Amino acid sequence: MCGIAGFIDFSLASSAELARKMASSIPHRGPNGQGEYFLEASNYQVGMGHRRLSIIDLSSSANQPMHYDGLHLIFNGEIYNYSEIRDRLIKLGHQFTTHSDTEVILHSWRQWGPDAINQWRGMFAIALFDEKNNELIAIRDRAGVKPFNYFFKNGVFLFGSEFKALTAHPAFEKDINPDVVASFLQFGYVPSPHCIFRYTYKLPAGHILKLDLIKQEIKLSQYWNVYDYYNRPKLSITLPDAIRETEKILEESFQYRMVADVPVGVFLSGGYDSTCVTALLQKNSSEKIKTFTIGTTDNRLDEAPFARDIAARLGTEHTEYYCTAREALDIIPDLPYYYDEPFADSSAIPTILVSRLARKKVTVALSADAGDEVFAGYNRYDYISRFGNKLQAIPKPLRKMTATAMGKVSSESIPWLRNTRNFHSRYDKLKNLLNDPSPSELLKNISQVFATKEINALFKKEITPLHTLHDSCELKADYYDALSFMMAIDYQTYMLDDILQKVDRATMSASLEGREPFLDQHIIEWVAQLPSNYKYHKGEKKYIIRQIVHQYIPKEIMDRPKMGFGIPVESWMNNELKELVMEYLGEYALQAHGFFNEVEVKKVVQDFYRGRKEKYLKVWHLLMFQLWYKKWMSS
Repeated sequence: MCGIAGFIDFSLASSAELARKMASSIPHRGPNGQGEYFLEASNYQVGMGHRRLSIIDLSSSANQPMHYDGLHLIFNGEIYNYSEIRDRLIKLGHQFTTHSDTEVILHSWRQWGPDAINQWRGMFAIALFDEKNNELIAIRDRAGVKPFNYFFKNGVFLFGSEFKALTAHPAFEKDINPDVVASFLQFGYVPSPHCIFRYTYKLPAGHILKLDLIKQEIKLSQYWNVYDYYNRPKLSITLPDAIRETEKILEESFQYRMVADVPVGVFLSGGYDSTCVTALLQKNSSEKIKTFTIGTTDNRLDEAPFARDIAARLGTEHTEYYCTAREALDIIPDLPYYYDEPFADSSAIPTILVSRLARKKVTVALSADAGDEVFAGYNRYDYISRFGNKLQAIPKPLRKMTATAMGKVSSESIPWLRNTRNFHSRYDKLKNLLNDPSPSELLKNISQVFATKEINALFKKEITPLHTLHDSCELKADYYDALSFMMAIDYQTYMLDDILQKVDRATMSASLEGREPFLDQHIIEWVAQLPSNYKYHKGEKKYIIRQIVHQYIPKEIMDRPKMGFGIPVESWMNNELKELVMEYLGEYALQAHGFFNEVEVKKVVQDFYRGRKEKYLKVWHLLMFQLWYKKWMSS
């Protein structure tokens, strides 16, 4: 795991020192070393900087940038099956000077070109300068585990793992896009491929970017798409056989994530996904797997006792730490630095804390994210299964008439219910769903914190909605079902831009490599083709994973309400964070950028403090933007 940064400057105004400066801006991503490469040609300059966190082949010979036959490479991530690819290349006559996966990437690209990607199992953000062909090639892994951000304007192309690296170059422009700010407030993250700044983009997952250094043109192409597997006939297989085969695929994929020359551990929350990872790894290990969990003093959110019990039953070497509210609160002002863009998932805080805990004993930690998106674990999949068909069964004229009547009656005017928690939000969502009860509308209503109407009132200037993968229509009618639709959308949006970004920045803030064993391509390519009723089976979410886990941990221990990995944000904003909220959402702070209607912001804040508890997420999203603005723009 490392950090990458660099530039192509067609104006010839850059230098080797700038490549060093860009790499030096992200030392937490690679504390074990730094390297640079600089080339000046007749019509362009190439700068490449790398920060190394040594994981495979700890020797200095594996440092980056690495060079081979006119190829110059910097790379963030891991190719877990590199040794097998290396053996194939040796049989083809290749000779290696290191035992690193970096060198395998270089040789495999020279041997097979883009077809080499089909052989890579791993996570990667790659920048490859092909000197012979005057081309820069950027590649992001299939699921988007590792980040790749780029900026292109006025003849300067900048790229890096984090925006901190891009802003270290004088050509970068901090020009905020208000449409992206609106999208952040709706979702709590900036959806790909957009970025908070203009002229700046995220390389989409499963894509290759090629920059022609002669024509100064960018071409994007997609080499992998999750819909290629959802858009296939469902496999003809019995449920018991599907469970057995899935366990085999999981075991192989999880085992690949243990490949390292440094200590490896697992984040164990006590939920089904992390228990599955831990159980299958411990089953095949003669040594005790190192597991880590963070506890909280809020019993409603504390999963540490469950994780402790599971660790004892599986026989892991378990470490837990109960963080105080003060320790968690102290992280909040630093979130804008770690995350670069506005980011509102509060579980970033415990993820940073557990990363710091794990880093004391290991250099690599496995995180069980993506189990929900792959195996149907979210409550919203429950909602579509339980209520979607019922709403659609209501005759359309009756639905429209009811929605129209609700539109004329404010939720504020309904006695008793107006004082019920979340009533106003649910009232608006039901009204929208009566107008359109489709899975896409249900997913939008569940996913968005600020509705479009609220966004329009919140901003002073007109907002243009962004086109994102939330609007995807790639699932073909022949293979369409509501569950597959929602899972595919979540895989390309919420998982990519929230979950994976959260874990990457949190682990890297502690110089810890985070690995995602559920994101091996073989898993999703298999599970996407299983019948949907195997994943959501007779009202039971994540059925296949549950059946696998119950072989190792009794069902009565595992079956409990899903708690998530959260913190008591609502309580904090009523107490410890109230002063911060009033300062950053006050009139003076809002006028610093002038995006928002101060009266509307004040109303949201006042409603929350007057008892409208369901508005805490709206306040939190606004606060996270304001903290980010102060950190990134005030200077």
